[in-house]
Amino acid sequence: MTSNGKESVTTAGASPTARLGFEDGQVVQEFGWDDDVDNGLREEIESAVGSQLEEDNYDGVVDSVVLWWREGDGDLFDECVDALTGLAEGGSIVVLSPVAGHPEHVDPSDIEEAAQSAGLRASTTMRAGSDWMATKLVQGGVRQR
Repeated sequence: MTSNGKESVTTAGASPTARLGFEDGQVVQEFGWDDDVDNGLREEIESAVGSQLEEDNYDGVVDSVVLWWREGDGDLFDECVDALTGLAEGGSIVVLSPVAGHPEHVDPSDIEEAAQSAGLRASTTMRAGSDWMATKLVQGGVRQR
């Protein structure tokens, strides 16, 4: 953990899925799937939790949400609020956005602003695959809208 309360992006030895908090037995819902997602990362998450990712129309309670988000996808605040609907207390949302230099890159400050407005806070930001950055959002921010 760094002095600003965020986890270090250089945690040695841990896999990206472990560093993002995915564990066996969790129910994980996926939003924003498209042909451009990192299927290898999806498979790693499924392997870590021991089951397939639930689709965006799943209406049960989930432990975590994977949200693939690109510039131009709409309003990230609205998507975060939608993702919170079925999220268990203490659950997290992992926003996966294209890396800098990609035409659909999302500025990290936009993710943090949307998260804060939805009552979430960013706890971890790290590279997740060759083309994606992961930002883990946790409950406990102060909702501002």
